[in-house]
Amino acid sequence: MVLIGVKGMAWFMTGSLSVMASLVDSLMDAAASLINLLAVRYSLKRADQDHQFGHGKAESLAGLGQACFIAGSAIFLLMHAVERLNHPQPLQAINVGLWVMVFAIGATLVLLAFQGYVIKRTNSSAIRADALHYKTDLLTNIATICALFFVASGWPLLDPLGALAIACYILYSAWQIGLEAMQVLMDRELPEETRQRICDIVLAHGTVLGIHDLRTRQSGQTMHIQLHLDLDQGLPLAEAHRVADEVEYAIMASFPQADVIIHQDPRNPARYRRNPLECQELPKIPPG
Repeated sequence: MVLIGVKGMAWFMTGSLSVMASLVDSLMDAAASLINLLAVRYSLKRADQDHQFGHGKAESLAGLGQACFIAGSAIFLLMHAVERLNHPQPLQAINVGLWVMVFAIGATLVLLAFQGYVIKRTNSSAIRADALHYKTDLLTNIATICALFFVASGWPLLDPLGALAIACYILYSAWQIGLEAMQVLMDRELPEETRQRICDIVLAHGTVLGIHDLRTRQSGQTMHIQLHLDLDQGLPLAEAHRVADEVEYAIMASFPQADVIIHQDPRNPARYRRNPLECQELPKIPPG
């Protein structure tokens, strides 16, 4: 709210369209952050009878809504930038606008540092989307400073042109946030390095022969992991269950927010050959 008030004052004093672009961006930030707050709180609700996998995808829905907010603000800026190009207006108190933008950059850097800490602790997709938007704020603020500087140097058309550039970048940011939210909603697999790490953890257990049918997805802060363990068919049921539990605990030690489901498949060790591409689909070998 402090940034919105300061930028609003700067826009009123300067009349700069680039400053207005930054102001609109901050207004969208505030609306999107409010949506994220509500979404994150809802996503943390315990699983219930109607939502037995939890409410984590509320974060991705918030990210999709945030992308729409951002795209709307960009279109608004594009319209005003085109109008200003057709009807140029002189700017005033440019120094005030420059100092306000420098202040905005400093405040944004502090906020991004805090969000980075939260993302490492929670892996929240909603906060990650919010942080991506604030990263674009840094570029828009820098672009605004450049536009004001050139206007002060006698290039007035660079103010609406700077607003056009900012609007295009905001649209690109909206596309990135919306695409990431859609991928989560469509249950995209986790990154390959994460899948490989899961495989390494599983295969580090001395009793496990191999792994196949690894399936992963992210839902809010919860990582869903499903896999099949290849075990010696001669193991007693209780022993096989103990091995599966140990593998599950090992995975959850590295991924505390994971929901792990393991199926055990009996294999003949004398006939079993492990696929060297551990995380890829392994051929199913009939027991016996």
